Formats: sequence, C-alpha cells, structure tokens
Amino acid sequence: MAVVHKIGGDGAGTQFVPCWSCKGPVAGRALFCHTCGAIQPPGVTDHFTRLGMAPGFDLDDEKLEKQYLGFQRVLHPDRFAAKPAKERAIAESQAVALNEAYGVLDDPLKRATYLLQMKGVISEVAEDKTVSDPALLMEAMEKREALSDAESADAIETLMANEAASAIQCLSDISRAFADDDLEAANRAVLRLKYSRKLLEEARLKRAALES
Repeated sequence: MAVVHKIGGDGAGTQFVPCWSCKGPVAGRALFCHTCGAIQPPGVTDHFTRLGMAPGFDLDDEKLEKQYLGFQRVLHPDRFAAKPAKERAIAESQAVALNEAYGVLDDPLKRATYLLQMKGVISEVAEDKTVSDPALLMEAMEKREALSDAESADAIETLMANEAASAIQCLSDISRAFADDDLEAANRAVLRLKYSRKLLEEARLKRAALES
C-alpha cells in the first residue's frame, strides 16, 4: 500500500504519494513525477478536479473544452510511443480517465446526475431505474401518446419544437435548483430532462421513418 503524506499546517495541504518509478514524493494530483518525470497513474478524484474545473452545474463550455484539449495533448499516445510498456499503459489509463471525465461534464444531463451523486443523491437516471414520480410518469405518457397519434412530419416537428423548449426550461430549472442547493428540485428537473431527450429521439426516429 502506498504511503500518503500530507503537508500543510492547516491539515488541508497537498497530499503526496511515492512515485511508482523512482519512489520519490509526488503530489497526488500530479500527472508527472517531480523528480524523474515519469507519468503517474490517474488516481482517485472527481471529474471536475481532473479537468481543473470548479464543481458546479453551470460550466464555461469553452473553458471546459480548452482544459480537456490541453490535457489531451499532454497525454497523447504519440508522446509515449518510445516509453516502456508500463508507462504506455499508465498514459492510456490517464487518457481513459480524462475522456470519461470530459464525457460526463460536457453533457448537461450526465453532469447534473454526477453532481447529484457528489452531493449524496443517487438519481434514478444514474441507476437507469423507472421513475417513481407519478406526475412525471403521467406527463411522459401523455407526450408519448401525442407522438404516437402524430401522423405527419409537420405534426411531429411541432411536437419536437415544444419538447425542445421544455428541455431548455429543464436546464434552467436544474441551474436554479443547484444554485439554491435544492437537490430534490434538481433531481426532478434531471428526470424531466431525461424524458424530454428520450421523447425527442423517438420523435426524430418517427419523422425519419415518415420521410423515408
């Protein structure tokens, strides 16, 4: 087991672990050893920290992409092609962790679901469970019936426009709920957004079938 050292008089200092290569101390969040320069394993951290973003639902999309691309360049496989197999494997694990983090944070639904998890709320979306909110289930059922009854591309377009507006409202509701630290409201809005996305996808498929 790696020995973890923490420095900082307030108890909240930087954590150091031994480098796998030279055994020298390296900051737990560092990509490379400060002594020998060997790439380090990704370690256990949240997606926001991994991409250098402050935890929250409202992210700067341009900054998120810039951070991701910057880390991606540093971890590109070509940079490690001449390295020993272990370093190449570690670099690959870093790249996988980076891609996973970006995939979650770049998607508002996944980001909100993940943020709820960080705050101790396991949404039905995260576990892909049937939603237990009767009102939301009824609303979703009525919308799917309306889609089933739509017999023309124009009717489906109208339904999709309305649902797209509903999805945008969900994003606003999620943002406000997290700002107010109202996790129950955030979870409800996340579930509604899930259903909106599902309905929009079904509507796109039906429209394509009608137009083919």
